[in-house]
Formats: sequence, C-alpha cells, structure tokens
Amino acid sequence: MNLRTAIEDLRLVDQHLHSVLPGVVDRPQFERLLTESDRPAPAGTSQFDSQLGFALRRWCAPLLGLHAEVPADAYLHERNSLGETPPSATLLSAAGCSRLLVDSGFAAPGSASMAELARLSGAIVHEVVRLEAVAEELAVAGCAAGEFAERYRDALWQRSADAVAVKSIMAYRHGLDFEAARPGRRDVVEAAGAWLSQAASSGRARLTDPVLLREVLWAGVDRGLPIQLHTGFGDPDLDLRRADPLLCRDFLAGVSGAGVSVVLLHCYPFHRGAAYLAQAYPHVYIDLGLTMNYVGARAAAVLAEALELAPFAKVLYSSDAFGLPELVYLGARIWRNAMAEVLGGWVGAGQWSQHDAIRVAGMIGAGNAARLYGLPEAD
Repeated sequence: MNLRTAIEDLRLVDQHLHSVLPGVVDRPQFERLLTESDRPAPAGTSQFDSQLGFALRRWCAPLLGLHAEVPADAYLHERNSLGETPPSATLLSAAGCSRLLVDSGFAAPGSASMAELARLSGAIVHEVVRLEAVAEELAVAGCAAGEFAERYRDALWQRSADAVAVKSIMAYRHGLDFEAARPGRRDVVEAAGAWLSQAASSGRARLTDPVLLREVLWAGVDRGLPIQLHTGFGDPDLDLRRADPLLCRDFLAGVSGAGVSVVLLHCYPFHRGAAYLAQAYPHVYIDLGLTMNYVGARAAAVLAEALELAPFAKVLYSSDAFGLPELVYLGARIWRNAMAEVLGGWVGAGQWSQHDAIRVAGMIGAGNAARLYGLPEAD
C-alpha cells in the first residue's frame, strides 16, 4: 500500500470538536461560522474570501455534487435545498472518523445532540467535559462559598463519569500566564464568596476569577483524566498575547508527576513552541485542530513546522469543528492532504521510508489518541 492510499484509508479519531447544526443554515449565520471573529465583516466583503472559505468550496462542493469553483451563493442554495439531514450526514460521514471527542461546554443553539451526531457521522461519540462550565452550573444552582471546592469536585466527578477528558479555557478567561500553584483554601473561599454572590443576584455566572480558575483546573488534575487546554488563536474574547502555551510552562512542569496528560489544543501561531513543550515533557501532547481549516492551502507548511520538533507519538488529529458539518469534513480532508504532502515529500527526498511514513500517519491520525484516551484503535 502506498502512502497516499494509507492516509486516505485511515479511520481518524477526531480528538476535539464541538457539535454542529444539522439543518439549513442561512448566509449570515454561515458566514459567522466561517470566522473566529465575533464582529460582522465590513460591508461589501465576505468570509468566503479567506483560506477557509476557498478550501470549503474546493473540497466540500464536490462532495455535494457541485463544481469546486461554485460561487458561495450557489453553494449555499444547493446545500440548503438538499434538506435538513442529507448534507450533514454526507459531510460528517465522509470525514472518515471512527470516534469523535466532543466538547459539550459550548454549542450553537440548535446543534445536534451527542446521539444525533453519532447517527449522522457513523462514529462513536465521547464527551469532553469543560471544567469552567461545571463551575458555572454549580454557581447558578446555588452553593455556599465554604462548600464550593468540595461541591465542585463532587459535581465534576459526576459530570465526567463517562467522559474521556476534561478541558480548560483558562486562556480565554484569564490567560496562560497564570500562577501555577494550587490555590489555598482561604483564597478559594474568599474568591468563591464574591463570585457566587454575583451569580445569585444576576442569575448568570461567568467564571473569570483567576483563583477559582486555578482551583477548577487543579480539580481537573485531581480527576485524573487527560486535560485539554486551549492555546493559541480564537475569537476576540481571547487575548492572543496571553495564549502562548510557553506561558504555562510552570504549570506543565508542576503537574509532570501527577500522572495526568495535558493536550495543548490548536497552538497556532505558537505551534513551534508547543512542539518544544511536547518534546520536553512526556505528559504534554499537541494538536493543530482549528489551525488546519483556517490556514487552508498553507496547512502543509504549518504541519511541517509542528513536526520539526514534536515527537510523533505526541501529536494528535482534531478538526475543532464548530457549527458547520463542513468543518468536520474539511478538517479531515485538509489533514489528509497535508500529511500526504509533508510525509510524501520526505519519502520522495529519501529522508524517510514509506513504511515509517505510513506508521507515523496512523499514529497521528488515530493511534496516539487511542492510547492517550484508552480507546480501541479499530471498531
């Protein structure tokens, strides 16, 4: 079997994504889901005029029976005319994933349930529990400040009973330049008192307090499941200057003996620094989810940079798709193309054997995630 065929035949483990909208999506909403910005595009412009937009038309249109150069309006008209389910089922199943690890903490209104996502994709779906979301649910339900730490742990253990991982969005809510040490009880009670009081009066809870963010993160360490940690770019709610994974080096070093793996998600444009951390610390992994879709035709260049230093057993595949089923398929399609180009180039140059290239593609596409999360590699 040659390398390209082996990569095409891989049943991927998409180790981080969100649910998608299974039905018709109008043009304004579709455009909003083609960008990490939460602001409308300037008048007279389109989010389709981007690496992601071009890649979507090139690879998704033929899958739906359309020409690869179809204009955006025609693509959306034909896509939505196919009905509620067929486009989603086609796109999701064509991704070729055996398993989907879904962050349940953030979804667009109307998104598919876990069961529906499994049915449409033909994949086994596992949950990734967002640490901050569990704390916010507890705050809205009501909790005394002195009970917060204990009740949070009880809630987290219960919510994650069937999960394969937990996730932190510390990068969004504070930044990765946080104090690494576990917070003291007195500090937690004081911070919880102020936050829970605000949540009780407003009926809303958004966890941004750095002490409580550290408390829930360390509870995630204690839980013992792999921790997925957002790093790198995202929407404007995040300060990219404080999302460099190198900033949390002290935390990564501090949990090195805890028996817990940490997956640095997305990483771009800090993927080379993330690759260093994966090499330096045995419990640190990286992925390029989100990145691959957004850089589009440049995906092979970014992938090659990540693979300069990261151990191949420490790199994972994900799409980080959100909202659009196109992004689940596109993540897989672009990854397969980039892997074939990068590894094929090294094989062609006589630097690698084809056997090793096929083996590494299998590790990154599925095997590493299967090992990390305790999943069977084949179903």
